[in-house]
Amino acid sequence: MPRKRAGTESGSHYNVTLAALTFAGIAFALQQTMIIPALPTLQRELDTTTAWVTWLLTGFLLSASVATPLLGKLGDQHGKARLLVISLGIFLLGSIGAIFAPDIWTLIGFRILQGAGAAVFPLSFSIIKDEFPEEKVGVAVGVVSAVFAVGGALGLVLSGLIVDHASWRWIFVVGAIGVALAIAGVHLFVPESPVKTPSRLDVPGALLLSGGLLALLIALTEGNSWGWGSTRIVGLFVASGILLVGWGLVEARVPEPMVDLRMLARRPVLFANVTGLIAGFAMFGAFVLIPNFVEMPRGLPADVASLVDYGFGASTSMTGLYLLPGAAAGLLSGPLAGVLGRRYGSKWPLALGMALAAVGLTMLAQWHDKPWQIVLGMVVLGGGVPFTFAAMAKIIVDSVRPTETGIATGMNTVMRTLGGVIGAQAGAAILTADTIAGTDIPAESAFATAFWIGAGAAVMGTFVAIFVTPLRERGGRIVTVGGAK
Repeated sequence: MPRKRAGTESGSHYNVTLAALTFAGIAFALQQTMIIPALPTLQRELDTTTAWVTWLLTGFLLSASVATPLLGKLGDQHGKARLLVISLGIFLLGSIGAIFAPDIWTLIGFRILQGAGAAVFPLSFSIIKDEFPEEKVGVAVGVVSAVFAVGGALGLVLSGLIVDHASWRWIFVVGAIGVALAIAGVHLFVPESPVKTPSRLDVPGALLLSGGLLALLIALTEGNSWGWGSTRIVGLFVASGILLVGWGLVEARVPEPMVDLRMLARRPVLFANVTGLIAGFAMFGAFVLIPNFVEMPRGLPADVASLVDYGFGASTSMTGLYLLPGAAAGLLSGPLAGVLGRRYGSKWPLALGMALAAVGLTMLAQWHDKPWQIVLGMVVLGGGVPFTFAAMAKIIVDSVRPTETGIATGMNTVMRTLGGVIGAQAGAAILTADTIAGTDIPAESAFATAFWIGAGAAVMGTFVAIFVTPLRERGGRIVTVGGAK
């Protein structure tokens, strides 16, 4: 039963708790997305490459993919609200360190530290599942999922204003202030979850997953400069495969795995996680591509800029405005996914979100000559992805026991994040590999190729989502398992 605080109305208690969790999600999303419009500027000011500046996003996601299940498990054991405060505290330390970073490598390091804040979402979902009555869970999960769009929208606009009118370091000053306020809000207004489960950390699993992903990402980053067939790159791919296979074997055998692969035996959990992997790939790939595309040929010497036949020379502020309508579309689609899921079953908004993502990415691949075409494509994509994220979170929490909620939602966040890691770095690798002759500037065909790959992945995700639950006959009629009956 949900716990009620003395002296407060039940509805008021739920609203205050949800408001605190929502603000924590916004604070996290701000720092995740504020970096995106600034990537081209940071590349120039820190004198690095497209592939390595993308590590400011992928390093963050890599850390998140490892820290999230560990913190989720600790939350199941020691209290979800307590671990939420600790997670945000680590995030705050990373934000403060980033303010003073002297070079790209130090900044990447502090972004990796910030990645621990990704646990805010699975821990929040677990608190909602434990605290809220059943009829409120779907919409509440949708609201928290949608704050990625809210924080994303604010982050995209603030980033541009900061970079164009002050130092990029103020991105992290603003972020640190937001995270500090979120810590206070969670500490004061989020009650500790009554559901706790003894558990142990899977340190070998965390090390194997980290090593496998690190080897894969370095190979994608340096493949073009070292040579895709070189001994070093092939060795990194082989090492990544061995480490990730080893991780899978460890996870299948240890009593308390970092990511419980046995939970994937449940069809809704398996298919929701596969959809999450694909959605993360498509979304973060677009996040890397769009700023680079619309800012071209800004910052290039005149003789080189004349070779670029695409882009709009956008400022960082204008880049944020290109991305803003898509992020704002998620404000409606996240909560709406909860409403539609309660009525028709969550797999339908899950599939609808992936279908919209496929359409949006196809539009970007096919039509990108005018600014309005970029905005329209991002509106369709940005409206679809939160649909998917909100629906898959609801499918996960409905498919597991209350004591498994933290682990299950953490695993889902890991899959979404892993997709984002691969999508962002794959997009950067394509831009690095396909360049205008005689330069290191990405060709227009590189952007089109990357968008088409994302669209194809989203189409696959749509079909996976449709089969997240089977149709079966019960009592002479067809019903959808886990959906509307």
